[in-house]
Amino acid sequence: MNAASCNRFIDSNPDPAYTPAMDRNDIVRRAAGVSLAGNAVLAAAKITVGFLAGSLAVVGDGIDSSTDVVISIVALAATAISMKPSDKEHPYGHARAETTATTILAFFIFFAGAQLFLSTIHSLREGSAREIPGSIALWVTLGSVLGKLALAWNQRTAGKKTGSSMLMANAKNMRNDVLISASVLVGLALSILLEAPIADSIVALFVGLWVMKSAVEVFSEANDEIMDGKADPALYRSVFEAVKTVPGAGNPHRARVRRLASLYDIDLDIEIDGRTTVREAHDISQAVERAIKSRIDGVYDIVVHVEPAGSGEHEEQYGLNERRLEEK
Repeated sequence: MNAASCNRFIDSNPDPAYTPAMDRNDIVRRAAGVSLAGNAVLAAAKITVGFLAGSLAVVGDGIDSSTDVVISIVALAATAISMKPSDKEHPYGHARAETTATTILAFFIFFAGAQLFLSTIHSLREGSAREIPGSIALWVTLGSVLGKLALAWNQRTAGKKTGSSMLMANAKNMRNDVLISASVLVGLALSILLEAPIADSIVALFVGLWVMKSAVEVFSEANDEIMDGKADPALYRSVFEAVKTVPGAGNPHRARVRRLASLYDIDLDIEIDGRTTVREAHDISQAVERAIKSRIDGVYDIVVHVEPAGSGEHEEQYGLNERRLEEK
């Protein structure tokens, strides 16, 4: 985002809760750093203790935390790229580096889950005797539950403040990690109390499946943004309501809202009296832009196309009007 765009972006968001672009990137970078450090400690502890205690489930939980370390590294790289201003090759800027990073993260998460699932299946097929996991595994897993709760809260808070889909995806992953660690804790308790080490392997299978399911959900959300899909009805209603407040502007149609990370790029057509001068039409379109920005935070850019009254509603198969929005 260049300086002019950044200034326009900040000026159009008078809400004191809004986070300016530079502050936003600082928050995202700090949150990724916290995630990196926290998960590195948890991963090292769980993998080490898992091997020492003979618990596949704890080792798998540690592998999952290791993927979170990779996630944090990718998040830091994506933040650095997204800060770059627009250029000739990227006229929309580099904000979707976060979306690309989120897609990459989904593959890392899925691979980790599949690896755990397949290795556990192999272990069960081999039928090799398993020892009852040591009690130290219980303590490191309990510490993991508490640590992941703190990290999930940190990522979600930063994600909501900045509107970062990447941090929100990471927060969701951390929340899943809490459930995974809690499941591991239950499996360990059953293995030790009932002297049935197979319970640890069964929990490891479910952990692997859960990790893969989470990866598919994260990928689906990122793909929706890349494809400019999953239109938010509330956003479109805000656009249409804004147009209605501007004298002389009518029939908003062919409206399209696309996400650029935490920002919105908006295109729409409006109709005005065909006898209006070019200067008056320009003033009306500018008033429409201001009305939309007053209702929607994080607007990167708006393009308003003006048509003479009665000449709109073409046969193009893209964009929404109020009728098509309600049909969805």
